[in-house]
Amino acid sequence: MTVLWTSKDAVAATGGKTSCDWQATGVSIDTRSIKAGELFVALKDVRDGHDFVAQALETGAAAALVSHVPEGVPADAPLLIVPDVLQALESLAVAARARTGAKVIGVTGSAGKTSTKEMLRAVLERQGQVHAAEMSFNNHWGVPLTLARMPADTDFAVIEIGMNHPGEIAPLARLARPDVAMITNVVAAHMAAFDGIEGIAREKASIIDGLQSGGVAVVNGDLDTSSILTEYARDKGAQYVTFGMGESNTHRLLNVQQAGGMTVVRAQVGVSETLFKINSLGEHFAMNALGVLAVVQALGADVALAANDMALWQPPAGRGTFETVVLDAYAPDQAVTLIDDAYNANPTSLDAALKVLVATQPVDGVGRIHTGRRIAVLGDMLELGEDEMAQHAAFATHPALENVTLVHCAGPRMRALWQALPDHKRGEWVEKATDLAAIAHRLVDAGDVILVKGSKGSLVSTVATAIRNLGQSGEMNSNKGSV
Repeated sequence: MTVLWTSKDAVAATGGKTSCDWQATGVSIDTRSIKAGELFVALKDVRDGHDFVAQALETGAAAALVSHVPEGVPADAPLLIVPDVLQALESLAVAARARTGAKVIGVTGSAGKTSTKEMLRAVLERQGQVHAAEMSFNNHWGVPLTLARMPADTDFAVIEIGMNHPGEIAPLARLARPDVAMITNVVAAHMAAFDGIEGIAREKASIIDGLQSGGVAVVNGDLDTSSILTEYARDKGAQYVTFGMGESNTHRLLNVQQAGGMTVVRAQVGVSETLFKINSLGEHFAMNALGVLAVVQALGADVALAANDMALWQPPAGRGTFETVVLDAYAPDQAVTLIDDAYNANPTSLDAALKVLVATQPVDGVGRIHTGRRIAVLGDMLELGEDEMAQHAAFATHPALENVTLVHCAGPRMRALWQALPDHKRGEWVEKATDLAAIAHRLVDAGDVILVKGSKGSLVSTVATAIRNLGQSGEMNSNKGSV
């Protein structure tokens, strides 16, 4: 395997000391997933990573990045000793960024960061070596870890940058030093930490603080707060382009059609018109895809090839994936369609998910009830601020619910929605999502389409898992993908 860090390079980057020579093929912060040959970084959280150094070395770690020799570890073990482990990880990130000629893309936004990151990975992989964050590694650990893992021969790097509180994005953006910074959207999320949506917009805009000289900001131009984003860019002297449906945008969605499990998009990218397909349903995916093509153009890469390759992308797990769950191994038509969107939720993403649900066609004549239903299983949306109950209840009048048969709710906040629903649409309400998971077999019937949506902390993902587990016969159990 390719050597990522030598002891000499790591010492030069961090100013630390090591007792021997070693070579690392990767960087890890978790002994549960560490691979032989990787550098283990002993960060401190609920548990102190130093407690796991011996285990990491026994597993085959090339070395460990530590602030002291851990108990039970010999002094001559392959250790890189530094004053502060997190600062040293950030130093590795800075060195990794400096030694590569890669074009770096920073992605932030209130929703859609991970999906957009994966779109960028998919459309750039045929245009060069792509390095991108794993899962949602977008915080004060995830960003430096992603950068520290970046091979020197990378052509494109996609760095996801998130936040929970003011002042988090700018320092991470300065680490990444993106050539292109994309802001997917600004919506009501983490409201408890901010004074209104304008404060969130300013925090998202601070990704521009890290832009390289001559870099380009790609921002959503259809938002109520878009002017905050563009004014921030102007104040910083940064170039910017906008994307969206509005006529004033640099890049525009001209037409979006959803049919046959696909989204077909006609768009104007700069001065050229293009047609592309997304192998999933959702106007919000079309918007993110347009932003991705705007990024590709700003990078100077091949937009036409990227548009063609957009069909290669699939939503990440828990973010709108479609699965066919066969309930009877001997009758393949006895199946339900599961839309697993249980990783995160806010009012904007719930709006998008409900639109996807009603764009998906149930199947009649195959179940006990004989009429296929659209069913929403909803968990609490967290961190919405003081008016969170009103924001939940407001979805009772969402136009999409006219075409939804039943809404099952879990959590104290979703009780506000459940109480506001008309009686004939009220399904179950439970305090904990695990209680819905326990009765999943009673909630579904063959032919149904079931959306499972909620914030990660609501644990509504347990309902998606329970529905998935209703499937029979191994291979037929879960046909993952988009329908």
